[in-house]
Amino acid sequence: MTTSTSLDQSLLYPSPLKEFWHAFKHNKGAVCGLAFILLIVFCALFAPWIAPHHPSEQYRDFLLTPPVWLEGGQWQFLLGTDELGRDLLSRIIHGARLSLLIGLASVVLSLVPGILLGLCAGFFPRLLGPGIMRLMDIMLALPSLLLAVAIVAILGPGLINTIFAIAIVSLPSYVRLTRAAVMGELNRDYVTAAQLAGASLPRLMFVTVLPNCMAPLIVQATLSFSSAILDAAALGFLGLGVQPPTPEWGTMLASARDYIERAWWVVTLPGLAILLSVLAINLMGDGLRDALDPKLKNAI
Repeated sequence: MTTSTSLDQSLLYPSPLKEFWHAFKHNKGAVCGLAFILLIVFCALFAPWIAPHHPSEQYRDFLLTPPVWLEGGQWQFLLGTDELGRDLLSRIIHGARLSLLIGLASVVLSLVPGILLGLCAGFFPRLLGPGIMRLMDIMLALPSLLLAVAIVAILGPGLINTIFAIAIVSLPSYVRLTRAAVMGELNRDYVTAAQLAGASLPRLMFVTVLPNCMAPLIVQATLSFSSAILDAAALGFLGLGVQPPTPEWGTMLASARDYIERAWWVVTLPGLAILLSVLAINLMGDGLRDALDPKLKNAI
């Protein structure tokens, strides 16, 4: 009797993870995006073992070798070589490591302070709110790429400075989103009940209110991940991001732009890697939004 009752309850009340996956898998584009991102993550984690060559190794006898399916292609270099004879496939695989690292690090570095500032602006709307939000408005008044270029120009080019620049540019969206979510939750009955029960301010902020604000923040973090990859590629293309010979997709585009007419693959393949990665992350973000939003979840 007990077993059948627990089975009935599991059918009536599925676990949150099962409920999320049930809503997420209805979006076929999101599932395809997730599969592609998992493939990119796998290649990034195991790049030294998957890549057929070292990304910086130069084969002087095979400069600008076309991909294997074109005339003159070599099976030794499946996607061809660049202007210095380096294997494109190996550089794209190793470039995925840097792109994912920049995206993940910049999202974390902007998400954590963005949540803290948004909570302070929401819980102290008269004391701290105006100053924090006016600062965010000033940052939003500047084009994001221009602000990132200015920050990198001040700090200097490089991987770490690129991550900091992208994190600073992404900060206002998290602050505004967190503040809006907090302001909407403060009038709920469960918050009033927690206050009457004597909950301390840190407990109200981080235990009571913040978990109920995480759904839009997760979606925003996913979309910011794709924006970080684009911004890193743009900075690398301008010569302000990751410096050569380190394999990074934007830097690869910058070094190959002089050969676009006679060696199209040198520019096209890294560009396709950026395009497909950003598209997959955006599709996955749409699926997360549909699965985490109660209104959209009920409509599925």
